[in-house]
Amino acid sequence: MIPRAAALAALALGLSASGVASAQDVEAGRRKAEACAACHGPDGRSENPAFPILAGQTARYVYLQLKDFKEERRASPEMAPFVAPLTREDMLDLAAFYAAQKPAAARFQADPAKIARGRAKAAETLCTMCHLGGFRGQNEVPRVAGQHPDYVVRQMRAFKTGERKNDAGTMASVSKTLSDEDIEALAQFLANLD
Repeated sequence: MIPRAAALAALALGLSASGVASAQDVEAGRRKAEACAACHGPDGRSENPAFPILAGQTARYVYLQLKDFKEERRASPEMAPFVAPLTREDMLDLAAFYAAQKPAAARFQADPAKIARGRAKAAETLCTMCHLGGFRGQNEVPRVAGQHPDYVVRQMRAFKTGERKNDAGTMASVSKTLSDEDIEALAQFLANLD
């Protein structure tokens, strides 16, 4: 018979390995996300192209971004007052809530020529190596399928210029190889995915 302490440790390890943290509470995250709704929408489906769609992002990605904002590895005057009081548990709950929401693609008028160019550029730069097929993201790599094109353009330009540095250097390296036209095309291609 396994001692109780060892059984509890194994259970905790199993939950941790499966990506489920005991501190994550979707319903608590829903309540905490009320303050986020003005920009990100009530279920993380922002209608404003200036703010990212959070619905369907991985919990790990959302948690790490909140942590980066809080620890000032990622700068945003809009986010700073919201993340300052967050505890680790708050961030885990918010991450669980947004990860549990069904993603919804951005609404915009796509340019078919830009979508085709973006698709070709995504294949050329091997974007699916990190963002996976369908661009649905994984672990700390964001879901970019269906994201607002304006937001994608702004983030890719921030990586390209070095304004945004909170990755392992991959996005900075890739975005430096892209022209402004490439970035715009990629953003339209990605936004057109669901």
